[in-house]
Amino acid sequence: MDKKVIIIGAGIAGLAASIRLTVKGYQVKVFEANPYPGGKLTEINIDGYRFDAGPSLFTLPEQVEELFALAGLKTEDFFRYKKLDVNCNYFWEDGTKLSAYSNLDKFTKEVEHQLGEKPQNIKKALDKSAYIYKYLAPLFMHRSLHKWSTWFNKKAMASYFRIAKFGLFNTMNQANHRQFKHPKLVQLFNRYATYNGSNPYQTPATLNIIPHLEFNKGAFFPTQGMHDITVSLYNLAKHLGVNFHFNMAVDKVLVKDQIAIGIQAGDKSYKADYILNNMDMVTAYKTILKEEEQPKRLLKQPKSSSALIFYWGIKKFFPELDLHNILFSKDYEKEFKAIFKDKDIDDDPTVYINITSIHKENDAPKGAMNWFTMINVPNDQGQDWESLKAKARKAIIRKINATLKTDIEPLIEAEQILDPIGIATKTSSANGALYGNSSNNRYAAFLRHPNYSSKIKKLYFCGGSVHPGGGIPLCLLSAKITAEMIPDA
Repeated sequence: MDKKVIIIGAGIAGLAASIRLTVKGYQVKVFEANPYPGGKLTEINIDGYRFDAGPSLFTLPEQVEELFALAGLKTEDFFRYKKLDVNCNYFWEDGTKLSAYSNLDKFTKEVEHQLGEKPQNIKKALDKSAYIYKYLAPLFMHRSLHKWSTWFNKKAMASYFRIAKFGLFNTMNQANHRQFKHPKLVQLFNRYATYNGSNPYQTPATLNIIPHLEFNKGAFFPTQGMHDITVSLYNLAKHLGVNFHFNMAVDKVLVKDQIAIGIQAGDKSYKADYILNNMDMVTAYKTILKEEEQPKRLLKQPKSSSALIFYWGIKKFFPELDLHNILFSKDYEKEFKAIFKDKDIDDDPTVYINITSIHKENDAPKGAMNWFTMINVPNDQGQDWESLKAKARKAIIRKINATLKTDIEPLIEAEQILDPIGIATKTSSANGALYGNSSNNRYAAFLRHPNYSSKIKKLYFCGGSVHPGGGIPLCLLSAKITAEMIPDA
């Protein structure tokens, strides 16, 4: 008889896991509360404008290609992408602008011209980032931190001798201050803490691993938009025979003698040999696992930041903008204090604008642009989000007007807003935190839930709230780590 796996949640990790487990010989059923797959990686359409609703940066495309290769298919027959020439445009209100070219020599010359920073300082920083990636990625990104085998092998041993160079004992900001002379470049490299919802003034300098992904390995754009990652993997999963049940919220994981044996959804129960939870870990324990022993220490860990997103249809073309754009605040430390200490929104927030119509013209009417306009905000702690949204909108418009020398509000002809409460509702993310627990201390990686339950046999976890963390590449790696733990059917 064929062995079965039930996956709870059709987020990007759930989709990837369904593909991997089907290839391993399992009959896979995926239960999703929403009427669509993708979790945060979805799209919305407003008055002729299309927006990627969630994650907007695509790195490590080989993680997607690997899934097609496992199925014996060519990625380019189903999913296409291109490497960006400009990773991001950076702006400050004093008129300074930097283009982060993917060509490193071109980028260092740009920084030297604009800020007077020596090219060797940037190259040295990116060499350090590559060094951290080389020795820590095999340990922290590709294997479970909760298995003894991870810590006792040749790659692990090679890392132990280099631990002093990984930045565990300094913050990201401290490391960047030592590396760069110009405060604007420090701010630019500090922003990589936001890639997993953390604070550069608290998170360890180990997170300086992130610039390596963008500068050394490259940033990319799916030619049909970020949502095409979801569409392509969903179609691949269906092609392989994965069975999807949408609008089917799981009510309970069925456990007998400390073994997961199935799920309860509505008035029906479904049995399986393994259960894989792709729902946010905290939400899962509060709902579908509420009758089981709770990992209290993990549940109490501080959560990552969230996001406030304004999806704006802008009836004008701005030639100075690219796919990714950052309009920096004047006082970065003050901004992060507001987010993480005060649980508030600073009155001068850093604004991120993603414009996919730069590369995919039909995402906006001719002569217009689709602005995914986002700021980092605290996760939901019961704040008055209606007043915070009004406050943030004014602050964002002021920032855009001052930086781009424009009057943006009359140009907004379509608008939709997503706040932390909406993120929590749509994606089951606890408190609307985008990346599960924060990484604001050196032990954070070890304080993520493992990819399996230590209390309930045959119950596994994947997705952004468990190891190795959030973001598209890490979610795909999470699915890989988890799927490899489940034996072949």
